[in-house]
Amino acid sequence: MADKKTVFLTGSGGVLGTVYIEKFLKNGMEVIASELPGERYDGLMDRYGDHDCFHCIELDVGSEEQVAGVFKSLATKNLFPNVVINNAAVTGELLMGRGEPFPDFANTKLETWEKTLKVNLTGAFLVARQMDVDIVGRYPAKLINVASMYALNGPHHDIYEGMPFKSFSAYSATKAGIHGLTVWLAGYWAKRDCTVNTIAPGAVFNDHSVEFQCRVGKLIMLDRMAEPEEIADAMTFLVSDNSRYMTGQIVNVDGGFSAW
Repeated sequence: MADKKTVFLTGSGGVLGTVYIEKFLKNGMEVIASELPGERYDGLMDRYGDHDCFHCIELDVGSEEQVAGVFKSLATKNLFPNVVINNAAVTGELLMGRGEPFPDFANTKLETWEKTLKVNLTGAFLVARQMDVDIVGRYPAKLINVASMYALNGPHHDIYEGMPFKSFSAYSATKAGIHGLTVWLAGYWAKRDCTVNTIAPGAVFNDHSVEFQCRVGKLIMLDRMAEPEEIADAMTFLVSDNSRYMTGQIVNVDGGFSAW
């Protein structure tokens, strides 16, 4: 990498966020992780808090007030992100972790739909809008929006039968919207030295049952779920200067799921 990367990563405490952090630190990058206060934030501090190139802040991406001041606050600490990753998301696993029965479509609460939109899509918009104010045009930069294999492809609902979690509509809708934001911003920022791309991870193994792994594997050309490190390798490429001629693209890292 020609210039040292300072990466600002939202939603950093999940299975992919933590692997991204490890990969970035190993590649000599400065990492600014953000997370909601609580168990995930504390876990990040316990795991990486002693690393000289790691910084962690509390941030609710759905809060306009909090996002409005985030980059100015970092600047007072001489931290100037030149890569921003919109990774924060409400996921099916997160809903399942609340201990509530996973709702079918007819029983999806409006509150759940609106919360998912607020975090997954509005949060990404708020972060990008603040980039426009504080970063874009001041120095070369990148924005990477994290979508999903379900952004542009419908789920096979049968694979979730009898499972404790489901694919849910708000997640797919927001992840499709994420790429819409990407292509809009890619053209808008093209003359201001800022590229914008989407990464669409496939099914990532996270202690799923053998039965679920078999079901989803049959839908994937490589016949298996992804290891988190395999998504992180693709993300590291997008962060690096090796992707400097890419903008407005969606990079599917899904083992061939979207190519059938």
